[in-house]
Amino acid sequence: MKNRWMMMVLALAMTLGMHAQSVEYSQGDSALVVKLLDMAKHQRGTESPIFYFGKKFLGLPYVGQTLELGDKEHLVVNLHGLDCTTFVETVVALAMCDQQDKRTFDDFCRNLSTIRFREGKMTDYTSRLHYFTWWAEDNERLGIVKDIAPSLPIAGSMNEASQKSSDLGAFTAIQTININYMSAHPTLYKQLKNHPQFVPIIKKYEQATNGRKFRYLPKKNMQWKQDSALGVIKDGDIVAMLTDSDGLDTRHIGIAFWQNGQLHLLHASSLYKKVLMSTETFYEYEMKQPKHTGIRVFRFVEK
Repeated sequence: MKNRWMMMVLALAMTLGMHAQSVEYSQGDSALVVKLLDMAKHQRGTESPIFYFGKKFLGLPYVGQTLELGDKEHLVVNLHGLDCTTFVETVVALAMCDQQDKRTFDDFCRNLSTIRFREGKMTDYTSRLHYFTWWAEDNERLGIVKDIAPSLPIAGSMNEASQKSSDLGAFTAIQTININYMSAHPTLYKQLKNHPQFVPIIKKYEQATNGRKFRYLPKKNMQWKQDSALGVIKDGDIVAMLTDSDGLDTRHIGIAFWQNGQLHLLHASSLYKKVLMSTETFYEYEMKQPKHTGIRVFRFVEK
């Protein structure tokens, strides 16, 4: 930790969004970013960039709360310990760099900042995309990822009335967002506890999101094989595991991949304390999670 703070750069001489930002990282982090991006240029080929980079972190320790260091919001880069969210964010930022053919650490930091903060602009704690619904909507709006589920028709339209179950594939359920966990439990979050003025801002964002509806794939359908409608999911798709309780929208996120015709999960596992490719199927994993209802699926937009 001491070495990480020694590498803290205040007002770093690069532009992240509109302004120079503070970035916390270690020399090992920056060196690894450059190494991975250089390797990808020669080795990735046509493989999904998300799946390719995700596998580069196999065996890495699971470490939570890495973004909650210090009192002021800053960009934290930690490639030596990841949780489920920072794992996916790191992989997407690397994939963006590879797509852009920009392979410096500064480029990676710009992309990570774009992914992590509302409209790509870091201000304070409230600008971070804390809920996955916020993260997905913001990054879809920026053209970074795309929800692969069939779109919900406008309420009351003829399309709504005529939409058939056969048109939905495996995405046969609808999630109605009802989030309030952060504003209802501010003492569980260091920054909200230390800065109570942030709580009403977070609550306003929560309330603005509540009531939105999204189509999702119920976990019972995850037992289907690759040659079924479930095959619309591709290696490297980003998956969010949904919940219908506790004022949250999701419980976990990871990366989907196929093995022997069955869907599996590449993720930073809090249970096994490392990044791994699950040997059990995604369906078997989900059936062990009583609070999970199913998944939303997002695809990195390759340009």
